[in-house]
Amino acid sequence: MRTLGAVGVIQLTGPADVEAIGAAAIERGVWVRPFRDLVYTMPPYVSTTEDIATITSALVGSVAEVHGTTGKLSGAGPG
Repeated sequence: MRTLGAVGVIQLTGPADVEAIGAAAIERGVWVRPFRDLVYTMPPYVSTTEDIATITSALVGSVAEVHGTTGKLSGAGPG
């Protein structure tokens, strides 16, 4: 997971399943933007700590549900 300002990104090792990740996130009450090997979100600056926790949990949970976690995330760190 990477963050820059109000952008949070998970970079996968391969293409994101756009439809499945989008649906999984919506089931969690959050919109995310899957694109190529990235799944990202751009929460508003007025988001509360609770909002960010909900968004992050949905982002990570959606990717884990669709792609699993073992060996699926790239090695990119913060930056």
